[in-house]
Amino acid sequence: MASINLKDLVKAYGQTEVLHHVDGQIEDGELVVIVGPSGCGKSTLLRMIAGLETVTSGQISIGDRVVNQLEPADRDIAMVFQNYALYPHMSVRENMAYGLKIRKIDKSEINRRVEETADILEIRPYLDRKPRQLSGGQRQRVAMGRAIVRDPQVFLFDEPLSNLDAKLRVQMRLEIRKLQQRLGVTSIYVTHDQVEAMTLGDRLMVLNGGYVEQFGTPIELYDRPQTVFVAGFIGSPAMNFVPATAEQGRLTLENGAQIPGGAGASGKITLGLRPEHLQADENGPIRVSVGLFEHLGANTLLHGTLEGSNNEIVVSIPGHISAAPDAVMGFSVSADLLHLFDAETGKRIGA
Repeated sequence: MASINLKDLVKAYGQTEVLHHVDGQIEDGELVVIVGPSGCGKSTLLRMIAGLETVTSGQISIGDRVVNQLEPADRDIAMVFQNYALYPHMSVRENMAYGLKIRKIDKSEINRRVEETADILEIRPYLDRKPRQLSGGQRQRVAMGRAIVRDPQVFLFDEPLSNLDAKLRVQMRLEIRKLQQRLGVTSIYVTHDQVEAMTLGDRLMVLNGGYVEQFGTPIELYDRPQTVFVAGFIGSPAMNFVPATAEQGRLTLENGAQIPGGAGASGKITLGLRPEHLQADENGPIRVSVGLFEHLGANTLLHGTLEGSNNEIVVSIPGHISAAPDAVMGFSVSADLLHLFDAETGKRIGA
């Protein structure tokens, strides 16, 4: 196994720079998720680590080796792609064994690795089937099996669950997490799905426009997002943002309502409120004009606007609740659950 060190990485196509001075240390045995919106550079970064994209400047180390100039086959990594990439004319056994066969591994050793991996992934009954005879989830297991039998230093996952339906995605991401913990292999997983990122990663690297916005544990990113972008990207439903003014430990919202909080801040700010932190309070200072409700069973999402403004607000309320459209409901929030950001830079104010 091996750690991965990314040092001042830059990727440019001609004069266009798409990754900007990326730094990050991924520890031995850790699963790091690179997450961000489409086009932010996450797959490009993964392909640079794999050796499928050249490095414009900076350094990639796997273990104690700098791998910038090494071919993909010499980096001791295994990659699982979104589209499975299985050979349709080969059986499951042949697909899993192919990479070992071309490396001239002994036949008995190949059979041992394939059968052990098939047992881990619970696909032994399908070893003699062709890919067309398998479901999507089974094909993804085969693709993972092909990577596992190589016994690499590093696993790289490029949105491997994107082709699966929602229920199967939940099941497979749990299986990937359990498998990675069992094997203890350093892994990097790319996704645009923040829920997938939060449930899988030991740490998350959030990319935005080719820049690393924040690199930390899921709880750190949820509790203490360092920028407005991270705050709005991590968490479901997304955080609400309200323009406000901070003065002497009080916050005045754009509609004139005042709430306690904001110590250490002054002037124009952006106030972040997580939907699940707003508590129903008949006399609460945060007044929301009801638009519609989404009934999800265990909780209800209220979509509305801050009274006296056009600022949209989402509130997550435990259980079942309803009210007439255009009714006004009051909410309050604890001062230690407020998130304050500089109105101009979007960076977090305070610890």
